[in-house]
Amino acid sequence: MGEWRTDPTFAMCRALTGGADLSSFVGGPFDVRAVVAAVRPEVKDGFLLDEVPWENFPRGDHVREAIQLLHTGGSPVRAGTGVVSGMCANDMRAAAVLAVPFLIRIAADTHHPCRADTLAEVSSPARARYSGVATRGELLLHRADPQNDRLYDDYGVEVTGYPAGWSVAAARAAITADATLLKPLLHDPDPAIRIRAAYALAAATDLDHAVRAAFRDRLDAEQDPIVHAALVFATAEATRTQPHPPTTVWMRERWGDRTQASEARLAAAIGWLCLTDEPAPDDLRSAVDQLATNERARAMDDLPWMAAASGSNETGLRRCVREMLHPEHPDQLEHDDPWAPQS
Repeated sequence: MGEWRTDPTFAMCRALTGGADLSSFVGGPFDVRAVVAAVRPEVKDGFLLDEVPWENFPRGDHVREAIQLLHTGGSPVRAGTGVVSGMCANDMRAAAVLAVPFLIRIAADTHHPCRADTLAEVSSPARARYSGVATRGELLLHRADPQNDRLYDDYGVEVTGYPAGWSVAAARAAITADATLLKPLLHDPDPAIRIRAAYALAAATDLDHAVRAAFRDRLDAEQDPIVHAALVFATAEATRTQPHPPTTVWMRERWGDRTQASEARLAAAIGWLCLTDEPAPDDLRSAVDQLATNERARAMDDLPWMAAASGSNETGLRRCVREMLHPEHPDQLEHDDPWAPQS
C-alpha cells in the first residue's frame, strides 16, 4: 500500500489536503476525466496499453499489468478482474477507471473465457459510496455529472486523497463512450451477461435516452424473470439520472400488473419509490409484502443492485423493503461485526 506515495498524483493529493484549489488541476495530467477522454479509439481497440498514462495514478502499474494478463489470457480471472474490484473496494478508483474501456472490449469478445467476470467489473469505479445503500433517496442515485467540477465536495476523497467524484465521472463517461459495445450484450445468450450489461449501461450518461430505450426494447423479448427485474432496475436508474415522467408512470403501472413476473413487479415497486417523493400507496405496500418472500429475496441477490444493498444478515430486497417501507423496524445487520455479542 505504501508505494502509491511515490506516484506523481500524490503531489496533487498532498497539495489538495494542504488547501490547494482543485480547479487548478482541472484538465491536467492528473485529471482522470481528461485522461480517459483523450484515449484514442485505436488505443482502446488495439489494446495499446503503453499509450495510456497509468503511472500518473496510484497503483496504475498494477492495473495495467492486470489488464495485459487478462487480455492475453496469461492470468486467471481472480488475478485480472480482482485487481480492479480490489482497488474499488479499497476506495482507490482513479487507476481502475483507465481499465474500463479495455474491460468493455474483453467482455464484448464472445470467445474470451472470462468475459462475464470482466463485465462485472466494468461499472465498479462508477459507483462510489454505493455499497450498503438501500434508501429511496440513494439506491439508484448518481451524484457525478461529468461536466460538474464540484464533485470533490459531493463525493469527498479516496483513501489516497484523490477526488473521488472525478473517478466516478470518468468511469461513467468511459461507459457512455462505449455504450454501443455494451448494448448488444443485453441480448447475449448468457443471463449473467445480460444482467451485468444492464448494470453497466445503467451508469451511462443517457442524454438522448437511447440506453433507456435499449432496456425497454429488451424487456419485450426477455423471458428470464431475474433478468427482467434487472432491466427494470436499469430503466429506473437511467431515469433517476435523466428524469422522464412517463417512465415513472410506467413503473407504477408495472408493479401493479399481475401479468408481470413477481421479480419484475418488485423491481418496479422499488424503482418507482426511488423515482418519486410520493408516499407509498397501500396497494404497493400490499403487493411488496405479498411478493417479497425469503426465497425470492435470495434469488434477487443475484442482481447487483440488490447484492450491493445487502448485509451479512439481510438480503438486499429485505433491506430495501425495510428501509423504504418500514423504517420504524430496527436494522438487522447487527453492525456486520463478527465479534459483536449475539442476541
